[in-house]
Amino acid sequence: MFYDAHNHFQDEALVPHLERLVSAWPQLAGEGGEMVVNGTHPSDWPRVAALAEAHAFVRPAYGLHPWDVGAPRPSDWLQQLVARLDVDPRASVGEIGLDRWILDSAAPDDPRLGGVPPASMNEQTEVFVAQFALAAARNLPVTVHCLHAFGELLPLLRAHPAPARGFLLHAYGGSAEIVGELVRLGAYFSFNPAFLDRRKAARQEAFRAIPEDRLLCETDAPAMPPPPVWRTHKLPSGPDGFAPNHPGNIEAAYAGLAALRGVEQAALTARIADNFTRFFGPAW
Repeated sequence: MFYDAHNHFQDEALVPHLERLVSAWPQLAGEGGEMVVNGTHPSDWPRVAALAEAHAFVRPAYGLHPWDVGAPRPSDWLQQLVARLDVDPRASVGEIGLDRWILDSAAPDDPRLGGVPPASMNEQTEVFVAQFALAAARNLPVTVHCLHAFGELLPLLRAHPAPARGFLLHAYGGSAEIVGELVRLGAYFSFNPAFLDRRKAARQEAFRAIPEDRLLCETDAPAMPPPPVWRTHKLPSGPDGFAPNHPGNIEAAYAGLAALRGVEQAALTARIADNFTRFFGPAW
């Protein structure tokens, strides 16, 4: 069985293909394979909830993503988040986090940002801490995005209690040197097959350093497609020329991580199943 620890199955880029993807998932992931579908803003939480209600393989996650902190949101967004968590005991908190890339490097017209102005690091921090504290108080799984901001994230993790079960750093982009401290703070780390690009040597080094009991795999679909040589599943480009990442590329995440760490894929698959259940909880 394959477990996709982080994707955005509700994303509009996948809507034209959704019926086919839903039908294919049990065969792609194996009977019992699951995916964690992460909301990024109150406006897309209902779509996440609908997918979770319709499909047993979907575990819902609700959060306010750092890229969306600068967008208009309801004044009671945190109360709405609490309500979503109350409705479904399988629900987790995510995707939340910090992102300095949008402040320092992103082009203002980058289509991935959807025209949302970047929020300051202070505002991102306020929103992150509120959501992280909610997850900690309820001991819920929480999925954290961190891009070019480990200098800001690490002090917050040291200062604020984490959920007893830990937290997930999705598509971990930090260095191998800080893995040990992050593990002590409670981190799990999900491997994205985009890191199989030969230019991602630092990411690969980090994933060789992570203890096997803290590893997960993800696709981040429709974002972060694997390099072409690893891309076992493809979707056609939309009108804007963007070809969404197929969730079936979770196969590449497992195969690539096993090759990277020099282990048998069957052993890694069994280990990740255990890690997924320990972190996100048993299947219903």
